Amino acid sequence: MPNAPISFKVDTEVPPSYFEKLLDFMYKQYLLPQKQRFSYLTREAGKDRVRLSYVVLDEEGKQLVQVKIVGTATLNATITPLEAQVPENVITEARQDIVIATQMFEEKARKATWYFAWREGGDIVPEKVKAHEKSFNRLLLETQILLFTVFTIAGMALFIVTAVYYPDWFWIVPLVLMAGQFILVFYSGNLIARTADWVITKDNPVIHFLEYHLPVGALGTLDELKETSPEQLVAIKKEVYEEILAKKGAIDCEEAQKVFAKYNVTCQESNLHAKKVNVYELVKKVADKFGYKMPKVVVSNTMIPNAAASGPSPSRGVVLITTGLLVQLEEEEVVSVVGHEFAHLKGRDPLILYGLTNAEFLFRFYVLFQLGIFQFIFSSFLFFFYFWAVMTLIFFIAKFFEARADLVSAIVIGKPKVLAGALEKIGFQRLLFERTPSFRLQEWVGLDSHPPIYFRVERLEKLQEPVRIKHPLLKSIREVFRGLAQSF
Repeated sequence: MPNAPISFKVDTEVPPSYFEKLLDFMYKQYLLPQKQRFSYLTREAGKDRVRLSYVVLDEEGKQLVQVKIVGTATLNATITPLEAQVPENVITEARQDIVIATQMFEEKARKATWYFAWREGGDIVPEKVKAHEKSFNRLLLETQILLFTVFTIAGMALFIVTAVYYPDWFWIVPLVLMAGQFILVFYSGNLIARTADWVITKDNPVIHFLEYHLPVGALGTLDELKETSPEQLVAIKKEVYEEILAKKGAIDCEEAQKVFAKYNVTCQESNLHAKKVNVYELVKKVADKFGYKMPKVVVSNTMIPNAAASGPSPSRGVVLITTGLLVQLEEEEVVSVVGHEFAHLKGRDPLILYGLTNAEFLFRFYVLFQLGIFQFIFSSFLFFFYFWAVMTLIFFIAKFFEARADLVSAIVIGKPKVLAGALEKIGFQRLLFERTPSFRLQEWVGLDSHPPIYFRVERLEKLQEPVRIKHPLLKSIREVFRGLAQSF
């Protein structure tokens, strides 16, 4: 007898008026192109309900599960096993198919959505993308592995220049680089805080959000949604912020219509969604669970979903959250993601990796070079192999700490499945690519400090009693090696 059906609500940003387009997108863009995996596709749309149904097949064409997705005021899915013993991974992948397809649609829908965010009691800061600041921030966040990579490359370049032009100064070059790198690591929190848009405090803890999803047309695809040009969107946001939000602190369709009408857009109340998030309370909840004092919390107004921690220790830590993360995740998911970032601070991961990378640095300059080995490597093609091998090893070791951060968040926050769901939403594109075996191996040995998403999600969902884990780093190291071996 088949197992009982599994029913759940599908989390989505889009309003019910978009549900027909969402299921149509899933049908045409996700299910139909994968005929070897999906069959018996049906869809229907009524006045108050839309429905999509399909069957998931195995490699031999055997029917494994039936999936039904129904949209009314909410979007709900049911996965029904058709065999007595359907493997657990089949159910997981069927659920992830819904998450991936929904996130793919939402990514498109965001191009036809106007987002407004502001901090209560603070200045209005229209959302913008600061490419140079974003790149700089990535050097200083989480394990700071990119910072160490940049310093490794800089060390190679400085090694060449000094050996050729200033040989008398050659032996102090590593010490100068190490000192400069340590200063950046130690003060990274302060540098990150300066680039953010808002500082969150106990007196000003709330970020307000307003989303307006442009009305859809009568066609059956998403392509007819009116995508606003960047220049128009800047002008619209500026006017809404200055004429409505800055003066009244809230917005409704009557007020919004005064601005929207100038751009031939009609404001529909059902497509206008407002919410507020007490960011201070969310982070404080995590800090209390970890037993740390409240760190400095900053928010960057960008729709790129991200959260990160910076600093050498919890006492000097800064937590960065983007408005994109607050929009795309539920509050419970945000807490688990922030827990992951606190785990990096708790483990002092940047300092540990600083020590590891500089140990290689010192070994290269004061041992290999002293013995004449590095001169031989440098004068041949082995130089490129050596550099690639060092970078691969550093990034692979960094995966230990990322995997540990997942476990520590699960132990302290106590909701591993919630963190797994957040990772699926944020990493849906990688999750889809990782279904190809060759791509999985590439994810393990590539220059990425994070383990593959499928690995992180799978181990979190299987975690039954996280509080019983005594040595999360050792457990993570074993599981990372096991994950790498299974990818071959």
